[in-house]
Amino acid sequence: MTAATTPTSALIRPFTVSIPDAEIDDLRKRLARTRWPDPETVGDWSQGVRVENARALVEYWERGYDWRRFEAELNRFPQFLTEIDGLDIHFIHVRSENPDAMPLILTHGWPGSIVDFLKLIDPLTDPVSYGGDAADSFDVVIPSLPGFGFSQKPTETGWIVSRIADAWVELMRRLGYTKWAAQGGDWGGVVTTALGAMQPEGLLGIHLNTQYAFPAQIPDADALSPEERHAMETVALYTGDLGGSSHLQGTKPETVGFALADSPAGQAAWIYEKFQSKTENHGLAEDALSMDDMLDAISLYWFTNSAASSGRIYWENKSATLAGPKLALPVAVTVFPKDIPLPPRSWIEDTYSNLVHYGEADKGGHFAALEQHEILVSEIRTGLRTLRS
Repeated sequence: MTAATTPTSALIRPFTVSIPDAEIDDLRKRLARTRWPDPETVGDWSQGVRVENARALVEYWERGYDWRRFEAELNRFPQFLTEIDGLDIHFIHVRSENPDAMPLILTHGWPGSIVDFLKLIDPLTDPVSYGGDAADSFDVVIPSLPGFGFSQKPTETGWIVSRIADAWVELMRRLGYTKWAAQGGDWGGVVTTALGAMQPEGLLGIHLNTQYAFPAQIPDADALSPEERHAMETVALYTGDLGGSSHLQGTKPETVGFALADSPAGQAAWIYEKFQSKTENHGLAEDALSMDDMLDAISLYWFTNSAASSGRIYWENKSATLAGPKLALPVAVTVFPKDIPLPPRSWIEDTYSNLVHYGEADKGGHFAALEQHEILVSEIRTGLRTLRS
């Protein structure tokens, strides 16, 4: 990982990803020495990652996966570092050739990263080449959350989502944008929602593929509609059987970091299970995501040693709930049918009084940008179109 020595300005420095060969060799040696746990005692994923499936992923990571391919893909896009609030923030910045393009900041979640958005960059910045209209062009800004990827790791507490949102406002100001929009899902949706609540000068509106629109006080079960009952069932699943990683990272992120920092197979299993449980698939994450897609994300966490620093976003924001603030600025949403948790339209409309677009995708789960990037691109174009006037 190297930053270019010639800065483009006093505040923004070019950045190039360059993982040393020695670190790649070390990874393969560690993978070859993996000590495997006993197999699960059930025939499904209810005890977590199945050893057979994890072995296949890890063996491909050791023998077949090509980090240099992915590194070249990352370096195809202009990347930068800039210090904001005492922390170096890494970001991708791609300008459209259309001078009237709308600036858009895209924010990832966990176990997401800038990897999530790579397949969105070209269609958003150059829609004509992908069957779209030039009028739907965007300039895209894709920062890595503090403690994630190539952004600096905080050495103090206090990096809550509102502080991250403040940093994003400064980033867009520093890039010279006076009018812009924001998009996100998962923790990126939380940060984008915080931006919507702040309504900083220049923010035109937001698009969310994760909606924090549950009421603060849930009505009695008898008063719930069938859609609202289903929503509460997804909450129970999210906080129950699927809530292990959230609970551990929200309470003991450093312990998680110790467990994963020395074991690439452990890091792979930790993220692989989340991809399996929250994508739309037929029993395996590989039905929704390729091994390369998953290992691009996993490798980024490994090479940046960010298991603990990324997990702390749960600890820093452990008072957060699924009941987001009511927003008055323009909000566009896209609901993916297998997302978890999944609020009903009635609660979404109650939370966002200026709902300019409500889209329902016909497929896809929680990791929309990775799973269904073409649908998400179309929805971002449609959802934010009214903001251009």
